[in-house]
Amino acid sequence: MAVTLKPLSQQTIVITGASSGIGLATAQEAGRRGANVVLAARNEEALRQAAQDIVQAGGSATHVAADVGKPEDVERIVAAALTRFGGFDTWVNDAGVDMWGRIEEIPDEDSRRLFETNFWGLVYGSKVAARHLRQRGGALINVGSVASDRAFPLQGIYCASKHAVKAFTDALRMELEHDGAPVSVTLIKPASIATPLQEQAKNFMDKEVRLPSPLYAPEEVAYAILHAAEKPERDIYVGSAGRILSAFGTQAPRLTDIAGEGLLWRSQKSETDARPRRDNLHAAGPGGGRVHLRDPEGRSMRASYYTRATLNPMATSALVLAAGMAVGLAAKGMMSDDARRPLSRLANRMQPD
Repeated sequence: MAVTLKPLSQQTIVITGASSGIGLATAQEAGRRGANVVLAARNEEALRQAAQDIVQAGGSATHVAADVGKPEDVERIVAAALTRFGGFDTWVNDAGVDMWGRIEEIPDEDSRRLFETNFWGLVYGSKVAARHLRQRGGALINVGSVASDRAFPLQGIYCASKHAVKAFTDALRMELEHDGAPVSVTLIKPASIATPLQEQAKNFMDKEVRLPSPLYAPEEVAYAILHAAEKPERDIYVGSAGRILSAFGTQAPRLTDIAGEGLLWRSQKSETDARPRRDNLHAAGPGGGRVHLRDPEGRSMRASYYTRATLNPMATSALVLAAGMAVGLAAKGMMSDDARRPLSRLANRMQPD
């Protein structure tokens, strides 16, 4: 059955993990674009402020303080969407936690807790979303990671959870398609995103956590999520770095292992000695209410022209053609300086991210 999705301005969208980072960026943009937004996370204060900001900007939003690792909390999110907006059209499973360290040094209790949020929280959300969307149609969007395709050291448990997310999402998609359910199922695979994630993560290393470069802006993931809310997509990579790593891991797994044992090992540790910190593994932690990483260590957040190009191939082809023609004409001196400048800027923007 072909799946038809509504314009975002006609939708109600549920977003878990909406108190910071990708989830908050997605909620803010969905509100700006006219969707009714249901924000869910553990940090009630940050949620309340985020929902209030959306409403003050002219949007419509409600919030639910919930731990997605508890099925009863997930049911409360559904109840809130039904009570306030009569249901929902898109469900986004974004809630997630992380921790850094050698697998042998991480307590089993912490590993289980990470899976409660990253995997079981997504399972609970997906099941209630599928139950609801079977009746009215819509989109289920799960936020995985490039780690869904490729594991790397010092985040082994996180990578395992994201591998599980991919397998679950793929299986659920096939089952819904088999039944002819009018539900689009999308897996989002971000690379390193400059959210408060590394500030919130539990750290078992001797050095402070550092996300590998390049860092992409959280708004790029929000763009991909909201694209999938309106247009069915199977998988979306956010950032060409993630797509490249995934491809290398598939085509040259042993070589990628060796690279991970060196480059990825070093790039996940900063030069600063680890210090005591609050984390958000077992309870809401720091970073609530913020979209961006506080200190990217001088590294700028990048847009992902790769992602935008893959999601808009016809428009991108037209822009590339126009930019190429403009550059060619400019090179031949057939264009005024005033006309050349904006077209040159366009050509430069079409370079890969």
